[in-house]
Amino acid sequence: MIDAKDQILGRLAVRIANVLRGKHKPIYTPYVDTGDGVVVINIEKLALTGRKLQQKSYQNYSGYPGGLKTTPIEKVMEKHPDRVLRTAIKGMMPDGPLARQMLRKLKIYKGSNHPHMAQKPVVDASQAGEKKA
Repeated sequence: MIDAKDQILGRLAVRIANVLRGKHKPIYTPYVDTGDGVVVINIEKLALTGRKLQQKSYQNYSGYPGGLKTTPIEKVMEKHPDRVLRTAIKGMMPDGPLARQMLRKLKIYKGSNHPHMAQKPVVDASQAGEKKA
């Protein structure tokens, strides 16, 4: 379980992608799903460095002339902050069916409430040290 409050988007995405792939384990194998599930809370409090909130945008092209849509990250963060993190993590994963299977183990929630308490999620060790300091 990871608390995204005041975490930087790219650095958080790298940590989550590595846990989903299983790179933090000694039994890591690139072609086998050895990763763990990740629950991310407080996604609406995610931090972006510099002027990314004003300058970064997502592009979607329909394939037709004049079909390019550009959406600033500021609007996406207002409506669907989970999509920003999910897109960043997806870009750090390999292409193919194994990566899609690994991404299914990613659960992202606004606020601190989530329905996974029965699975007894473990708070990320690197965050536990940050909270004590």
